[in-house]
Amino acid sequence: MENKLELLKTLRDLTKAGVADCKNALKECNDDFDKAVEWLRLKGILKAAKLQNNTATEGAVISYIHPGNRLGVLLEVNCQTDFVAHTDEFKSFCKDVAMHIAGRDPFPLYTSPENIPLAILEKEMEFIANKANEDPKFEKKPQLIRTKILDGQLDKWKKEVSLLDQSSIKDDKKTINDLMLELSAKTGEKISIARFTRFELGRN
Repeated sequence: MENKLELLKTLRDLTKAGVADCKNALKECNDDFDKAVEWLRLKGILKAAKLQNNTATEGAVISYIHPGNRLGVLLEVNCQTDFVAHTDEFKSFCKDVAMHIAGRDPFPLYTSPENIPLAILEKEMEFIANKANEDPKFEKKPQLIRTKILDGQLDKWKKEVSLLDQSSIKDDKKTINDLMLELSAKTGEKISIARFTRFELGRN
């Protein structure tokens, strides 16, 4: 199992494709790494991931108000041309993401792990470490194991609070990043989520 997880991680790091797409590639190719890379290329996912290096300055700012008017979302999604910004696929993606932000519990706080401020990361790591040290069994583990455990818990937390790493409420087998890359593959343009704000009545 550990070897498969390492294979999945290596494939993701190399191709920048989403978790679901990498899992499908390895499954379809019987865990043959080179064939999995080719499978992703042929599916267009690899090309879509590379498009993320482009500059996207067009797009749309959309709003979503949940029924009952107690919850709302403002969201900016970018693409490369005004043409794509007016397509039904782009508009549908924006709406789905806005509804995800509104309906997800816990809701996302940041667009991606890279957007989390260093001070917040340090505070969360301190919290995780203090909680772990309350367990006598944790203190007896070797330092290397303790470090791996703490790093793993921090990575888990970062994914929980990062929009792109969350499983979509529309399709829990895919992350928001997976759906974004799929749209990028369809349009042939970079698609990116620039920022969002979630408003909930009575909640800061």
